[in-house]
Amino acid sequence: MHVSTFDRYQQGTSLIHRLDPRVKVVLTLLFIVSNVLLPDGAWIAFAAAWLGLLVSNRTAHFSFSYLFKRSFIALPFALAAVTVIFTQPGEPLTSWMWGSRTITISDAGVIRFVSIVIRSWLSVQAAILLTATTQFPDMMHALRHLKVPMILISIISFMYRYLFVLVDEALRLLRAREARSARLVNDGKHGGTVFWRARVTGSMAGQLFVRSFERSEKVYNAMLARGYRGQLLTMNPHIMSGRDWLFLGLGLVLIVALQLIGHVL
Repeated sequence: MHVSTFDRYQQGTSLIHRLDPRVKVVLTLLFIVSNVLLPDGAWIAFAAAWLGLLVSNRTAHFSFSYLFKRSFIALPFALAAVTVIFTQPGEPLTSWMWGSRTITISDAGVIRFVSIVIRSWLSVQAAILLTATTQFPDMMHALRHLKVPMILISIISFMYRYLFVLVDEALRLLRAREARSARLVNDGKHGGTVFWRARVTGSMAGQLFVRSFERSEKVYNAMLARGYRGQLLTMNPHIMSGRDWLFLGLGLVLIVALQLIGHVL
């Protein structure tokens, strides 16, 4: 199995690693919500939030580039909000004609767009830090302690666990196609037409669905035979210590301080 494809946990013994997973999940969710609630253009609050992430990153014994490089995955998705530059009312910065329409970029639109990008960037960094310092079973166990519905936890757990199996099944289908199929050659172009490729891809997707469905039935019956009762077990006792409560309280104070900075300054 290609475990490294999805599993981003980094083994460590830092303070962040040893924290109760409930503390890390709660603080991460509250941090993301806090970013959403910050007003547009709250640059000091955004900088303070990033500073907090950098401190947490160093406390977890990660390099600066660990969060910085991986967090850029959020930027292409944040670009979907680029339309606010043209639709948000405000003082016009520049404008030009496009056919019969006038396209105008406003200052308020630019501020909102940059704020959305920064919010997304900071939120992804917090999520990366959570997954890098918390093992997946512990995270699911923390959600159960936090009274998240069991059916939702089971769906997330099985989806994560068997994505590895699904990837391996897809790779086997690709290898089988390469071993059994001759390449079409037409004027130096290999692989056939677009319609031919679409037909082959659709056939492989159908086979992958059928195989996955059959295997899911076998896996579920095997789990029932081995005593599965809808709960995932972990070696972590998940007992909140004084250190965990102290870190949770400190995190809550810092999140409230971010809101005060964002709405006052």
